[in-house]
Amino acid sequence: MNQRIIAASLLALSLPLAAQAAGEAKNVIFFLGDGMGPATVTAARIYKYGEAGALNMEQLARTARIKTFSNDAQTTDSAPSMSAYMTGVKMNNEVISMSSDTKAIAPTLPAGTGNCGSNNGSAVTTMLELAKARGKAVGSITTTRITHATPAATYAHVCHRDAESDIAAQAVPGGAGFNAALKDGVDVLMGGGSKFFTPTTAGGVRVDGRNLIDEMKAKGYSYASTGTELKAVDAKSVSKLFALFHKDHMDYELDRVKKNLDQPSLAEMTVKAIEVLSKNGNGYFLMVEGGRIDHALHGTNAKRVMEDTIAFDEAIKAALAKVDLGNTLVVFTADHDHTLAINGYSKRGNPILDISRNYKDGKEAKDADGNTFTTLVFGNGPNRKDTRTSIVSGNTDSSMALHDDYLQETAVRLASETHGGGDVMLGASGAGARSFKGSMDNTKVFTLLKSAFGF
Repeated sequence: MNQRIIAASLLALSLPLAAQAAGEAKNVIFFLGDGMGPATVTAARIYKYGEAGALNMEQLARTARIKTFSNDAQTTDSAPSMSAYMTGVKMNNEVISMSSDTKAIAPTLPAGTGNCGSNNGSAVTTMLELAKARGKAVGSITTTRITHATPAATYAHVCHRDAESDIAAQAVPGGAGFNAALKDGVDVLMGGGSKFFTPTTAGGVRVDGRNLIDEMKAKGYSYASTGTELKAVDAKSVSKLFALFHKDHMDYELDRVKKNLDQPSLAEMTVKAIEVLSKNGNGYFLMVEGGRIDHALHGTNAKRVMEDTIAFDEAIKAALAKVDLGNTLVVFTADHDHTLAINGYSKRGNPILDISRNYKDGKEAKDADGNTFTTLVFGNGPNRKDTRTSIVSGNTDSSMALHDDYLQETAVRLASETHGGGDVMLGASGAGARSFKGSMDNTKVFTLLKSAFGF
């Protein structure tokens, strides 16, 4: 176990409740594994460390169980769930950091220009805005488009998550549509999605002709578009960092590594963000999203789910090695669950992505029709691609199941796998972590983050 975690855990457990004063955290790092439900965490642990092992995130001192339902749905999407963490307000599906009465109205243009209409809710203050108002540095980084629902919930306010051109404009200090609550802007902003920052004439999708990348540079931001460029950024001399590593979402971790793509890992992004933000003597708030976990789950591609979850876990490890838990709170959780399930009675040590083999005799497990099946399955989704497996049911062997592109079987056939409505995990270590315990609503997490900061 990381020695910093051990020390912080022992300290937290030894202090009386009265000593756990509000405002003990100078810095807060909030890790969000998009769609990373309990089954995903368990499968990733087995995938990387075996049944008896432990992910870095599982070694944090405090744990809690989080309810994720939204204002209008049993099963939330990322927009209201992340917004609940960042604002403490329940809102409707597809709404980002707005009041509970806001109705989701989809953008009228494919470029993501929204129109909420009149008398349709109001903006609610985010944790990032609260931190900025108190002189702290703030950052938001992700492996998805930086305008995607989760990162957008930290710095933008829109009535529909698809209004990504509007979301991008809210990040540009002083520009048309800028979110003035950000004052001089988000200090570190990294991810994918350059198409929403550039005009159609430059290969983007903006219909207003603005090049927001150039506008950000003009406001003093150092800019990086590749992993190589990010490594070259001298954090000591940079106060504002903006980076977009892909026109759309960044690549899955499996592909980034196998194809040797010039994109940074989430861990590298996290370390660079901490280095830039920590120069602020008042402290900082940083949100880190492992966003493509969710995308691989929607596609029922468990191998990419595992690789992106491990990459997310490595980012947590990198942060823990970088910060002082005596004055920094580190929290991880997920915005919602998925329908991934670990099924059958596989023997211990059987590869989690493989076909199930019985624990009694090690032989291939068979379903009621005499066919093999994989340990990981989904409650719904597109099943298997015909290009890889010519049959929807039938025998699957290890060479198929362990292939990078294998799609797990699903019970209900849908075009895309959906989110799940189950509770998710939360872990916390460091300053103010003691309050994170038990079963709680996602809006309560916001209250605890504020208390840790002393807001």
